[in-house]
Amino acid sequence: MRINGKIDDKIVVLLFGGDILKNGRMDIMKKRGLKKFAAGVTLLLALGLLAGCGGEKKEAGSKAQLNVGIVQLVEHSALDAANKGFVDGLAEKGFKENENVAIDRQNAQADQSNLQNIAHRFVNNKVDLICAIATPAAQVMANATKDIPIVATAVTDYEAAKLVASNEKPGGNVTGTSDMNPIKEQVDLLLKIVPDAKTIGTVYCSSEVNSQIQIEIMKKAAAERGVNVMEATVSTVNDIQQAAQSLVGKVDVVYVPTDNVIASSMPTLVSVTDNAGLAVICGEEALVKGGGLATLGIDYYQLGKETGEMAAKILKGEAKPADMAIQTQKQFKTVVNEAGAKRLGITIPQDVLQNAEIVK
Repeated sequence: MRINGKIDDKIVVLLFGGDILKNGRMDIMKKRGLKKFAAGVTLLLALGLLAGCGGEKKEAGSKAQLNVGIVQLVEHSALDAANKGFVDGLAEKGFKENENVAIDRQNAQADQSNLQNIAHRFVNNKVDLICAIATPAAQVMANATKDIPIVATAVTDYEAAKLVASNEKPGGNVTGTSDMNPIKEQVDLLLKIVPDAKTIGTVYCSSEVNSQIQIEIMKKAAAERGVNVMEATVSTVNDIQQAAQSLVGKVDVVYVPTDNVIASSMPTLVSVTDNAGLAVICGEEALVKGGGLATLGIDYYQLGKETGEMAAKILKGEAKPADMAIQTQKQFKTVVNEAGAKRLGITIPQDVLQNAEIVK
């Protein structure tokens, strides 16, 4: 420390220890050299303190950074697209990863115990918001916390899944976007492509609430059009081949909803249906890209983006999940697998093709 422009001997002793003293007095040459050194150290300490202050400000900034947890049920292209859309939607509204938001991405790989562990992780880490992708993921997160805002996507019916009091006014800590398909229009598309169909076969996971809801709507639409439906349900991807095989020779065409188990192993289903000459009409475009023939469906990237925009409003304090109605897409697109049509020897009607996105 400088006192009246001089270095205090006591400070020198504190810095370098009592062993620099000889017989109670400091050697003058050493004293002068050490005082110069001490002056330099004092300057360095002062700079260090300033740097320390800067570090504290940075730390304070990091504490102010928001933490968002994303949990995805399983890895497949539709849910991957929703995940990317969510992050992009947040960014467009000012919440950019590694700038003012830290994102903890987790994938449960369709395992219930993994979902439970991820839920505990998010709650223990006190994340500011959870994005849950797919119905089972949203259900586990909702059971784990009633305080952390949850914005979900790729959920067909929030009310039926017991995630909200109503789709119009959720009433709790959960809101989000629905991937409900235009199922009646999908049945019409099916009958345009396979006009002589008398029986529609369907394969889906019996434990997925979203799939059950879609199939019930599809069955009513088919009945209204004088067409029968034959169901084959699965529990895991290991059941798909046998379930599909059980429909061969009994149905004229196959319909699959936006089912996570089927989406995870679409090529397995198509390997059976192609051999049997059966077209597969799908609930969304990723299933078509996986080998299905056609869809009139939603855009999962856009759905995820809308979810990110909803989350941004919550993070800004502009809205609460309880008051945010479940959002649904109003525009849908037709996607046709040209290679699939050739394999099956099916001619897609021109009125279907003219506005369709073609998968080669």
